[in-house]
Amino acid sequence: MPTLTQNISIEKIAKSRLPEQDINNSPFGKVFSDHMLIATYTEGNWEEVKIIPYGKIEMSPSISALHYGQAIFEGLKAYKNAEGEPLLFRPDANWKRLNKSAERMCMPPVPEEIFMEGLKELIKLDADWIPNQEGSVLYIRPTYFATDESIGLKPATNYKFIIITCPVGAYYSHPVKLIVTEKYVRAFEGGTGEAKTSGNYAGSLLADKEAKAAGYDNVLWLDGKEKKYIEECGTMNVAFVINDTVITPQLTGTILRGITRDSVLTLLKDMGVKVEERSLSIDEVATAYEKGELTEAFGMGTAATIAQIDTINYRGKDMILPPIAQRKYAPQIYEKLEAIKYGKIADPYGWVCKVKS
Repeated sequence: MPTLTQNISIEKIAKSRLPEQDINNSPFGKVFSDHMLIATYTEGNWEEVKIIPYGKIEMSPSISALHYGQAIFEGLKAYKNAEGEPLLFRPDANWKRLNKSAERMCMPPVPEEIFMEGLKELIKLDADWIPNQEGSVLYIRPTYFATDESIGLKPATNYKFIIITCPVGAYYSHPVKLIVTEKYVRAFEGGTGEAKTSGNYAGSLLADKEAKAAGYDNVLWLDGKEKKYIEECGTMNVAFVINDTVITPQLTGTILRGITRDSVLTLLKDMGVKVEERSLSIDEVATAYEKGELTEAFGMGTAATIAQIDTINYRGKDMILPPIAQRKYAPQIYEKLEAIKYGKIADPYGWVCKVKS
């Protein structure tokens, strides 16, 4: 599909809703931009790639995504550089991860041309929705789901791929408090833990609700087999600084392959920081805390960016970490990563994609 941009049907909104919105101060995921991209897969072929005004979509109550959960999604962000040009951060990595999730959920791959060229056309059209205030960005949500009108248990033959966008502020506006759960499990080896599938998040909501009721922001998940080794938080990958070494759980198929995680580890290694990707038990973290060797903990995710973790509750005891002012790595990495995203410093990794008008 080499000339996809020429084949995208574009229907512009009659009147933009932008003047009604304060895009620099939008609640996360509540305000949506003027347009959305929709691509349809029917009987083995991708067709009807179009951009239309954001709005409701018609669907049957029998679509297979509602009954059997063939639904996946991604998350990325658009920024503006000093010249006001739209920038995307590692969209190719999101496309590749979407298709890894699709493979696991027995869904056909989304062609690179539809994902990348469709995304760029959508961002060009709604570029004015990208906030100008640092800390606020345009969040991008590609979603992909089965649309067969059938309640027979089998892989679907019809799908929709949609991209919507929304101006957002910080996901976490304060340091994060986590609670370790030994009651619930997020993923098992051989399951769908590595896939960014909707069901993974649905299964985490009760634990998250109980965490918030107890005064915490989210859950710190342990492995499903032994309930011993740290995996991830409900909204992000995690890392711990013990004895001046940044340690993050290794990818075993039960942890999301975070793009921010990969970016952070790349930057740390290039800065000469000692990094370990390995199994890390919650007891090892608790022991390091008692010895005064645990100096930082932080989350890494597209929505959360770099989220400072200041409290971890384990078996009724709060581990309260040093204040941000005393932290060595996470603040430095945050500043460097954001500078790359906004085009303020050189990008030697080829991560930033400029959207040309």
